[in-house]
This record gives sequence, C-alpha cells and structure tokens, in this order.
Amino acid sequence: MLFLLKSIKCICGFLIPALWPILAFAQSPVKEINEQSQSWISINSNIRLHKKLGLIADLHTRRNHFMADPGFYFARIGINYWLRENMTAVVGYGHLWAAPSRPGWHHFANEHRVYQQFQLSTKLGKTGMLNRLRNEQRWQEKIVNDKFIHEYKFTNRIRYLLSVTIPVFKQPKYPALVISDELAIQFGKEVVYNTFEQNRVFIGIKQPVSKTLSFDFGYMLVSQQKASGYQYDKNHTLRLFFYYNADWRKKR
Repeated sequence: MLFLLKSIKCICGFLIPALWPILAFAQSPVKEINEQSQSWISINSNIRLHKKLGLIADLHTRRNHFMADPGFYFARIGINYWLRENMTAVVGYGHLWAAPSRPGWHHFANEHRVYQQFQLSTKLGKTGMLNRLRNEQRWQEKIVNDKFIHEYKFTNRIRYLLSVTIPVFKQPKYPALVISDELAIQFGKEVVYNTFEQNRVFIGIKQPVSKTLSFDFGYMLVSQQKASGYQYDKNHTLRLFFYYNADWRKKR
C-alpha cells in the first residue's frame, strides 16, 4: 500500500508540471475581436529654420463609428535636427485626449508623451522609401467609474515604420501609390499581457497640392491588443493626412 501511494505521488509530481501549460491554455479566455470603423484626419508640418535645425508640429483627430463618436485628439511638437539631407533626429512632446470607451462615461483621459525619433529617407530607383524609428515614454491617466483618481500608467513604446511611395504616372503632379506598415511594442511595470501593442497597415495615394503641401488618402487597418491580452480591436480606418513641408531659411 505504501509503495502504491509513493508511485501515485511520483506520477503526479511528473505529470502535473508537464500538463500545466496545456491546462492553463485550456482555461485561458477565448480571443475576442472588436471590429469597428474609424476616420483619422491630421495635419503634419515640418519647417526648416536653419541648415541643421527645424520644427515639427502635428494635429490629429480620430473618430469611432466612422465619424459619429470621438476617439482621441492629439497634438505634438518637436525639434528636428538634420544629420544629413535625408537623415533627421527629433525630440519632442505630445499630448493626447482619449475619449471614454465605455457608454455613459464623459471624462477624457490625458496622456503625456515624450518621444525621440530617427528617420531615414532613401530611394530605390524612382521608389521612395522612408524608415522611421520612434521611442515614446507615455504617462496615461487612469479613470475609474468615470472619475479622475490622479494616477498614471507609465509605458515605454517603440514604433518602427516602413513606408514606400511608388510613382504610377510620369508626371509628378499626379498621385503616387503609398504602402506602409508600422509595428508598435511596449514595455513597463503594468504591461503584462500585451507587449505587442498594435500594428498599422496603410494603402492609399499620395497627392501633391503645391510645392509645400501634399496629402495621402486611403485605408488603414489598425490591429491593437488590449491590456487583458485576449481582447483585440480591429479598426477599419479611413485616413486623410495632410503634410506641410517648408523651408523658411533666408535665401542667400
């Protein structure tokens, strides 16, 4: 009898650790995907003031259920430094006002964001390529039961963007094809289940308006993992971004 009990104990001691990942996976919540439509409009400016220095400033608005409900408002500013004509580094600050996601809530959550950015523009034949690496420190305000509790969640987010502009017509005044993908991962004490933060795939056209103004317009799919780890947002987004690029240096 004693031998039988010892044998059972030994078998259990071996099987339970071996089967634990399978049991834990079987008990994990089923993946939930929330699909919704959005619109995203912004103006992005890049102003060169000196051979090496300039300013960038962006304004963004994103709305849910296409254009019915607010998603967020975002303003960003930064100092741009030209390492080379096609290579820049930026440091700056951004502020985001996130609309409440729960029905009946009214308070917008503040997000303070400090960021550092490196950007490289190159060409492969006539095709333009843009590589951008951005590192963000984010302080996201916590709201409980639609009330401010004066606490913030801190995360560090790393974003990498690859954007390709392909000329379709010989005339540069006609639209070009734009395809891009941006991956974001995050780290922090409160990041447990969603190190992968989101991915943004965009396809559309880029249209020059003047020497300093252009816009891109098209479809963007935003896939975002929520803090729970098993809940995801799948946002079908109509995107319209304006770009103002100007050289304000005094001409010799």
